[in-house]
Amino acid sequence: MEIKVEESNVRLDQYLTKKLDYSRSKVEKLIKENNILVNNKETKKSYILKENDIINIKEIDEEEIYIEPEKMDLDIVYEDDDVIVVNKENGVVVHPAPGNYKHTLVNGLMYHSKLSSINGEFRPGIVHRIDAYTTGLLMVAKNDKAHIDLAKQLEEKTTHRKYIALVWGVINTDTGTIDAPIGRDINDRKKMAVTDINSKDAITHFKVLERYSNATLIELELETGRTHQIRVHMNYIGYPIVNDPVYGKRKIIDNTGQCLHAKELGFVHPTTKKYMEFTSELPECFLNILREFKD
Repeated sequence: MEIKVEESNVRLDQYLTKKLDYSRSKVEKLIKENNILVNNKETKKSYILKENDIINIKEIDEEEIYIEPEKMDLDIVYEDDDVIVVNKENGVVVHPAPGNYKHTLVNGLMYHSKLSSINGEFRPGIVHRIDAYTTGLLMVAKNDKAHIDLAKQLEEKTTHRKYIALVWGVINTDTGTIDAPIGRDINDRKKMAVTDINSKDAITHFKVLERYSNATLIELELETGRTHQIRVHMNYIGYPIVNDPVYGKRKIIDNTGQCLHAKELGFVHPTTKKYMEFTSELPECFLNILREFKD
């Protein structure tokens, strides 16, 4: 991994602990055993990273990176030889990542079916993703041919993705479009932000469904699929997602995560070439919070 200017002036152990989601002790052990190199040289945990430094991880335990299939209760909305449409539950991480290899949606999908190999060992079958505490519909590819086709549809913006969100504040306009680039937050690498630094175009459209005394229920459509796009964009315009523990810093109602649900998903089937569209009702965790605002 190459260090960007906004990632520099940080200790090596601190950077890797955040970047890899490893414990500090694990990172220190890897550095001490010379399994982490900077610019192909052994170094100390206290090394201060500079722009353009190259970090290489020489060795990680084989058993630690093995992604194991797990039996799970999956809400399969649709399935055939090419595609699975799954309704993801609240709190389920979509795919494994360093430091978190178990209990993800991918672990459950691997137990359920063979998946495409295009996205490698950590993300087999995953064409697009949603956050752990965002609920709703995802399309999954069971073979590489289907994966390529579905990924192309996403790239060409021909898929249909509609979300429902509850946001803090009363939005007075009935519709709106947020066109603001998103990149890593330079102050917190685990967060995204609207920024001109190393960012990508991001466009979100929204429509008001219902207004409450201090919140608004909205419907959103994405033109792009950036990490945390809806959460970042709504916070950027001053209407953060209700119950979002990361963006907005407003009152947290419970521990079920942000009131954001991927309600509709549409795409052209990679083999039959017929358009398919699926709908998912709001989960109980979302409805429980919504009732508080309706009362």
